Amino acid sequence: MSAIVDAPVSETDAHCFVPYPVSPGTPLASGSLADLRLAVKDIFDVAGYPTGCGNPHMLALSGIKTHSAPVVTALARAGARFVGKTYTDELAFSMNGKNAHFGTPRNGGAPDRIPGGSSSGSASAVSNGLADVALGTDTGGSVRAPASHCGLIGLRPTHARVSLKGCMDLAPSFDTCGWFARDIDTFARVGQVLLQEDTCPLPDGSPAMPQVLVAADVLALLAPHVQAVFMQTLERLAGLIGTPLPVKTATPSFDALYWAFRHIQGYEAWHSHGQTIRRHDLQLGPGVAERFAWSSQISDAQMDEHSTVRHRFSVDFQQLLGEDRVIVLPSMPDIAPLLSDSEEALDNYRNQAIRMLCLAGLSGCPQISLPLMQLDGAPFGFSIVGPRGSDQALIRLSKRFIDALA
Repeated sequence: MSAIVDAPVSETDAHCFVPYPVSPGTPLASGSLADLRLAVKDIFDVAGYPTGCGNPHMLALSGIKTHSAPVVTALARAGARFVGKTYTDELAFSMNGKNAHFGTPRNGGAPDRIPGGSSSGSASAVSNGLADVALGTDTGGSVRAPASHCGLIGLRPTHARVSLKGCMDLAPSFDTCGWFARDIDTFARVGQVLLQEDTCPLPDGSPAMPQVLVAADVLALLAPHVQAVFMQTLERLAGLIGTPLPVKTATPSFDALYWAFRHIQGYEAWHSHGQTIRRHDLQLGPGVAERFAWSSQISDAQMDEHSTVRHRFSVDFQQLLGEDRVIVLPSMPDIAPLLSDSEEALDNYRNQAIRMLCLAGLSGCPQISLPLMQLDGAPFGFSIVGPRGSDQALIRLSKRFIDALA
């Protein structure tokens, strides 16, 4: 399942860490994570460091932070050893992993392909073996996309389940704190620290299983070769999950959900950063600049209209899941695009991905991406979406999926 390349990779080769000094002599507490190296996406505050947010102007404005974000503190108190802050797409408003100012972190699972973003550096650090676990954030797919592209386990938790205090806002009603690991046991150990007990009684004990649903309408959006590898994976899991029930997930339509997500995310992103962008004339890279310019034009009336779509979908989606069902689907439309692909091609891929990724985002439900598939030798994520508050159960269920395919 691991996506680490065979040859050792240095921090310089991976290009995933921001160039802040790290003191290896800092005393660390003992605890459940004492043997783990921790990397932190550079939108979380870490005491003694600036928070750069993937933009040189934001880095200059930051100043040195005096307190760490609570999630960083929690992991450190559990014994995790901080090894550095990782690059991010500018202001976390991208899904490709390419940063016009600081470069592109190396994808440890497919070095000729993009790592995915915006938690690009965190996924790079873990996939290249430079960290055992790394914090990221997921607003529209910024953990799930890199996890799929780099061959890692990554979770978008139930919205608001993990604290984002001390972390840069993008679109607060979508923002979540997630993390990456190469193996499920390490991933679960971090979950024990960051997650409280589940509030949803999802059956996940042995032999109990939740009912498994397949997002048939999502599959219909994808190329035949992608559908084929996903269905082959389901067949290999048949002894564990039986025959999944095909369902329609997107109500009223994928187009309606896509535009609802885009407008709400853009409206909130502009309210988070628009004043700073204008006051300091932030020089934003390709894609990011255009997204913020578009976001600046979204009206209150449009926000209200699309919020209504979101509410109606969320009710339908949660009723579909109930308290004892999960939905499985590919994490992304395909394997990671090539580094050499054009900006237009990358933007088209991002727009296709949003149609899949917005299901969890608009509903606030947890989604975990697992490195269960490959295409053309590159990693490809398999996702499980559960009811709100079922995060721990999803992690335990993921272990059963991984063990079944071992």
